[in-house]
Amino acid sequence: MKKWIEAMRLRTLPVSLSGVLAGSACAIMCESFRFVPALLCLLFATLAQVASNFANEYFDYKNGLDKKGRAGFRRGVTEGDISPQAMKLATYATLVLAAMVGLLMLFYGEWWMVIVGALIGVFALAYSAGPYPLSHHGLGDVAVVIFFGIVPVTLTCYLQTGSWAGLSLSFPTSLSVGLLAANVLVVNNYRDVDDDKQVGKHTTVVLFGRKTMSRWYLLAGLIGVCVMWKVWMQLSLFSWIIPLIYLFLHISTWKALTQSEGSALNPLLGKTAKNLLIYSLGLLLCSLIVPFFG
Repeated sequence: MKKWIEAMRLRTLPVSLSGVLAGSACAIMCESFRFVPALLCLLFATLAQVASNFANEYFDYKNGLDKKGRAGFRRGVTEGDISPQAMKLATYATLVLAAMVGLLMLFYGEWWMVIVGALIGVFALAYSAGPYPLSHHGLGDVAVVIFFGIVPVTLTCYLQTGSWAGLSLSFPTSLSVGLLAANVLVVNNYRDVDDDKQVGKHTTVVLFGRKTMSRWYLLAGLIGVCVMWKVWMQLSLFSWIIPLIYLFLHISTWKALTQSEGSALNPLLGKTAKNLLIYSLGLLLCSLIVPFFG
């Protein structure tokens, strides 16, 4: 069981949770929070990320991109803990579960959500597989902004409000969450840059270098907070403590990033994901208490 828990990469799951929490906060601000659609979005997002993590492990092994004793988290397939066939089966089984949850969402949404769900499933695989794997060509960061930021935040809000009326709140929030989520990938690729170079995997860190991407890590956090300024303005003055707390944690993590390498970066990957979760939970909390502040 432990080997499968490791393969799920629990330290990064706050990324998928954060998008749904932020989208729910937008729905609350629109006075349209609905528990069941929010729960379905949470289950779907989590299953989709787990499927993507499984697929990444399987296809990277299949394509010879992983090696034993890597600096990153233990890869069960590469280390022989999990058979390739079992990981492949787990990938598609998890996608099927996600699809089943997605179908339940149709009770609250429209038919076109089937297309969106299918695209999310394709992304879960295309990130690491196919003729043009996104993570191998410097497109992983963009994909994360879209599928862990824009898509979950806006659709979670839409599913609860029943319209796009909350888009003025959910879209800037989605960009913010997407940029902060992409920083998790920056840390991952920052750690693996030497291994990725050897196997021809062109991540953004390989393409632009550690120094440039460490600066981008810092800047992305600052931009992520700033694009939401109108959202924070609609909340109480008290709410500004959330972005300030996030920026403190973000800068602290960035400083550690610039001073670490190899396996020492593993805790920073989890911290980056936790910083995002704190940010999203803070937004949700503020959306709940703002009525009490008038």
